Amino acid sequence: MSGDRTPHRTRTRIISGILVVGLVYIASLAGYAWVRSATADLSSHFDATPAEQPVVSIYMGALDTENDELRINVLLIPPERYIDKRLNVLNTDIVIRLYPWADVGDLKYPTGQRPATISATIEAYGDAHYWPFDTYRTKAVTADALVGSGDSQIVEPASIRLSGEIAGWNVDIEETDSDPRASVVSLQRHPGTLAFDLGICLVLISLPVMAMIVAVRTVRGRRQFLPPLMTWFAAMLFAVVPLRNILPGAPPPGAWVDQVIVLWVLIALVSAMGLYTVAWYRDDK
Repeated sequence: MSGDRTPHRTRTRIISGILVVGLVYIASLAGYAWVRSATADLSSHFDATPAEQPVVSIYMGALDTENDELRINVLLIPPERYIDKRLNVLNTDIVIRLYPWADVGDLKYPTGQRPATISATIEAYGDAHYWPFDTYRTKAVTADALVGSGDSQIVEPASIRLSGEIAGWNVDIEETDSDPRASVVSLQRHPGTLAFDLGICLVLISLPVMAMIVAVRTVRGRRQFLPPLMTWFAAMLFAVVPLRNILPGAPPPGAWVDQVIVLWVLIALVSAMGLYTVAWYRDDK
């Protein structure tokens, strides 16, 4: 009877394990879908409607966390009085001056041309070493339009229209009390991206745990030494760096994740491999 029960129990455990893994996978998909639907991202809709004053449309494209830079595309939407209706081009020179300063300086839109998109970057302050809990924030974004040329040039306040969607980030726009035209952009990692980051960290932590269990039981004589397992230890050791490098947002070298997780994972894996080598040496005697 006991011999019949053993295969039955084995099959039950295998089926139970498969069901647990399947349920965890389905739960992770449902959780990501829920987080994605519950997160309000800035609309990527582009509004080209002209206004009484010059409008500066800023489309946010990417965030460079290492250099604290927000990459943007800037487009002037001029009032109709500055448009040649026959040719649909500017009838006067317009220079857009962004605050805080863009890396390309003043954005120039000359007479006789249609306004084109200009790529630029502005500063977004944060600390990448706090990955994946790092947040970034710009100074108050405003713009002025310098209309005309020479001594006849005048300065007009321009309104800002922010749009865009940065992959892996939640983007929030905050208005300031001091200047109704000014907007502050704040960015924090999307909960779905954050969950993926933490999942990879758990995978990294599980590698040395499994390796130490096998190595310790083998050294204690509870399990037979198997030479092919040496390649398994080596494979886990060399898998750490690729796993670390696929983390979304690519935390800078020396971030807390390297000090707290990656370094100790490597040490534990090498230690487990060393214990297994001791078991090999003892078995060889």
